[in-house]
Amino acid sequence: MSSTAPARRPVLYRNGSVYSPADPFATAVLVDGPRVAWVGSEEAARSLQDSSMDVVDLDGRLLAPGFVDSHVHLTETALALSTLDLTAAGSLQEVLDAVAGAARTGHGVVLGSGWDESAWPERRAPTAQELDRAAGGREVYLTRIDVHSGVVSASLARRLGLATVEGWLGDGRVEHLAHDRVRAAALDFDAGRRAELHRLGLHHAAAQGYVALAEANAEQVAPFEDLVHLVALANHGVRAEGPTPRVLPYRGELVRTAAQARAVVERFDAALAELLGRPPRRGESLVGLAGDLCVDGALGSRTAALRAPYADEPSSTGDLYLDPDAVAAHLAATTEAGLQGGFHVIGDAGMDTVLDGLDRAAQLVGERALQGAGHRLEHAEMIDPEGVERLARHAVTVSVQPGFDAAWGGPGGLYEQRLGVARAAAMNPLASFYRAGVPVALGSDAPVVPLSPWDTVRACLEHHDPEQRISARAAFLASTRGAWRAARHPDPMQGQLAPGTPATFAVWDVEALMVQQAEGTGSSWSTDPRARTPLLPALDGTSLPVCRQTVLDGVELFRSEDF
Repeated sequence: MSSTAPARRPVLYRNGSVYSPADPFATAVLVDGPRVAWVGSEEAARSLQDSSMDVVDLDGRLLAPGFVDSHVHLTETALALSTLDLTAAGSLQEVLDAVAGAARTGHGVVLGSGWDESAWPERRAPTAQELDRAAGGREVYLTRIDVHSGVVSASLARRLGLATVEGWLGDGRVEHLAHDRVRAAALDFDAGRRAELHRLGLHHAAAQGYVALAEANAEQVAPFEDLVHLVALANHGVRAEGPTPRVLPYRGELVRTAAQARAVVERFDAALAELLGRPPRRGESLVGLAGDLCVDGALGSRTAALRAPYADEPSSTGDLYLDPDAVAAHLAATTEAGLQGGFHVIGDAGMDTVLDGLDRAAQLVGERALQGAGHRLEHAEMIDPEGVERLARHAVTVSVQPGFDAAWGGPGGLYEQRLGVARAAAMNPLASFYRAGVPVALGSDAPVVPLSPWDTVRACLEHHDPEQRISARAAFLASTRGAWRAARHPDPMQGQLAPGTPATFAVWDVEALMVQQAEGTGSSWSTDPRARTPLLPALDGTSLPVCRQTVLDGVELFRSEDF
């Protein structure tokens, strides 16, 4: 903001419900610039209000800390929003019909995402020849819902020379290097198109009540420059068209020494400096070398590394991309460089690799240094109780996606198809992490699961395993304050509302407010008004809260037309 810009007037929000640890029954909050100046009752707000303030009547709405998604892929999320959405397709034929409809308009490659054959009667992906026929010869690339594999038309396979590339399965399915080649071609955007996608994704996130997003970049997901341009736009306004949620940037790049780790950061800083026209300042660089640095793949694509074979493909135990020595070297290097390290890990054999690597890293740099580095794991879907305790010992944060259980857990779901009943029942042990003291942050892995924060909270309440359910309050804190801390944000007050904290929040239309425990968890005292527990939306109905305004550090990111 220029020095000649008028100062922002204080804003008094009143006549609502404010989620604040300072006053669990607060109905009003005063925002003065980037900070919260006061939180209190309606009676006190009436005496505080004066002509120097703008006043917002919340009309019973909830004002609460804004959400942080701890694992997203912003460019792919925007592509999913602007290309063929196949998440609702209930059969192979529905996918082919959708492709045929998309091929009749526009030009270039038909792009689509979100298909999941595990819920179809045919239980198989479309073939290259079927895609060719449906698209009338136009090239087609459809990424599977887990984004670890996809299908392409025969015409696209020929153009990209996939027949000789590892991961081409001969029938249109692509994984590994073949999938990487397809993705590189599909995501080869110029700066204008890249900025357009970034703006679309960030605006969509702000409209859902998100104030920050942890971008899990890796070369097989999006090129290095995509992360640089995204940070320049979101955090510095380059090619932006207004304020946006903040991006917490992670680069999934494997290193073996601290010098290599610092070199990655220096390369990022140099590229960012070129876009900004100045050197980056402290705190503007990469948060860590983590995110989608993959130890293994995904269950849906049968590339997650398992101890025992897949139930529906007994000849396979998935794919393991790294060994314990590589994991240990990366964690030791990032520790010494003062960076967070971390990995994408899903299968139990993949988790064994990470845990062994953690033990070896502790021997290399010392347990205390390893604990202080704040390393993190993404997904951590399959882990036994002993593994949970080992994560707690090493002070590793898990960034997990409750929406995975909501989408694929339960009888007949993808987990049971891939793993059988016994293994499927032990997936995504949310409550076990909490009981062991493992720090938890929540995310969506968008576009795998949509950016929908209250769906994430509700999935924690409704976990298919009642023993792994957590309260709405625990899930909310893991999606706000816990997510900021997982990204080592320098302001320890970010993610909560009290006098002196950042004015970072969202305003919600809600049907009812309550203290909501998952069935069979917690104590009756926690829901008693005398416990002074702040209220959150009731999530046991059919409708979810609707975002009306999103604010980051006192700056409005989103406002609905009717607010």
